[in-house]
Amino acid sequence: MSKEIIKIFDTTLRDGEQSPGASMNTEEKIQIAAQLERLGVDIIEAGFAAASPGDFDAVSKIAQRVQNSTICSLARAIDADIKAAGEAIAAAKMKRIHTFIATSPIHMQYKLKMNPDEVIRRAVRAVEYAREFVDDVEFSCEDAGRSDIGFMKEITDAVINAGASTINLPDTVGFRLPNEIGAMVKEMSEYTKGRAIISVHNHNDLGLGVANSLEAIANGARQVECTINGLGERAGNAALEEIVMALKTRHDIFKDYDTNINTKEIYPTSRLIANITGIEPQPNKAIVGKNAFAHESGIHQDGVLKHKETYEIIRPEDIGLDMEDTLVLGKHSGRAAFKDKLAKLGFTLSDDELNSAFERFKELADKKKDIYDDDIRALITSEMTNIEKAYELVAMQLMDSTGGVPSAAVTIRHNGEDITDAGIGDGTIDAVFKTIDRITGYQGQLIDYKVKSVTQGKDALANVTVKVTFNENEPAIIGHGLSLDTMLASARAYIGALNSYLSMEGMLKLRHTDSTETI
Repeated sequence: MSKEIIKIFDTTLRDGEQSPGASMNTEEKIQIAAQLERLGVDIIEAGFAAASPGDFDAVSKIAQRVQNSTICSLARAIDADIKAAGEAIAAAKMKRIHTFIATSPIHMQYKLKMNPDEVIRRAVRAVEYAREFVDDVEFSCEDAGRSDIGFMKEITDAVINAGASTINLPDTVGFRLPNEIGAMVKEMSEYTKGRAIISVHNHNDLGLGVANSLEAIANGARQVECTINGLGERAGNAALEEIVMALKTRHDIFKDYDTNINTKEIYPTSRLIANITGIEPQPNKAIVGKNAFAHESGIHQDGVLKHKETYEIIRPEDIGLDMEDTLVLGKHSGRAAFKDKLAKLGFTLSDDELNSAFERFKELADKKKDIYDDDIRALITSEMTNIEKAYELVAMQLMDSTGGVPSAAVTIRHNGEDITDAGIGDGTIDAVFKTIDRITGYQGQLIDYKVKSVTQGKDALANVTVKVTFNENEPAIIGHGLSLDTMLASARAYIGALNSYLSMEGMLKLRHTDSTETI
């Protein structure tokens, strides 16, 4: 008997990006989309095309790049939003528009200020217009968890007749318990049987996102919307890796269901997104946390040594984590060995990217005794971010002493010219950033600064993430820097944020959106 496939709808690039501090530039989003395709995600919600020129550009480029996953753009039930979504995904091999409107009494009364009949008319218009661009339309009853099920049936009938083939029931505020989600999904799936796929989108405000998603599957949902590492607004979304591995591990309960996910790509995907967003899963995070396969207790260690299944229900290798072979290459390793390691880690580079990455690897190997998989992942992630570098760090000299005045001399290359200046600050980092501001002419305001070691040891790579605003009227920009020297990594991160800002500013001049209506 063949198993039913549960569609995995990944919204890391849309809802996940709404995590505070998780914004990404276009090249980073393309990189993540390519990895989600390798992971086997059925539908990639690439963004909200009408939200900004940057979002439109990212969705459009992802649509051109990805071949084996459906590319989806979110759109409010507004013509301008739907038109932007349709245009952004036009080049996709498989494409979907996901449109939504709130259906709960509290949202209709206070947010929309619309009566139920007006909401239905707006929903029908949105689906009909979306069908002018795509055959695959998903409709969401926003705040379904607090909506009247009778009204949801009424609006569902209307949008299915208008052409929607997937009906999504989001628990937008993470309010419902598993038995309540199960009952709602069961009633709606029986009501729509044979006419549309029922989907769920569970938030994690009460820590129940994954439990609610599994209960929904057991009661008829055939699509789940989720994110890598559980990223998302507030407490986040249901975590893709937890849902998929729960279905796989508890096949005694979910024996009739399967997914198209290549689970060996779960860990590489998690690490890529953590490196790009700067948001690490908490150490005890299920499946992908750094302690997920760590055994501290002597009793546990003894049991695992005797037979792994005494305390491990998932094998690390099932999610692409090789516990035996994390120490990899050294300064005597050649290009072929380096390329082979990249392939094992899931990276596919062009010849130019490979040459550049190999040069950086050799530079690192000359300075660092032991190089680990996570070192390689961090190095390649930074190398593959092909954003145009208007400014590039050439050299830096620092001076600080107890009781002295911290100063920095920095050389930056811009338009083929090396520019050097020096400045002082309240600390070394402050001096570096102020000097960069003097050279570039852009005044950045540092909102957040994080530094972490990529692996263990005194010679570990420093991975610095900064969050900077260059215009008080625009969102903060994230920059990343990687180096054995924390100060160098910090300077690279700050300049990286500036380059991302300039890239986004260029898009603002190329395209504007008239989607100013709110619902």
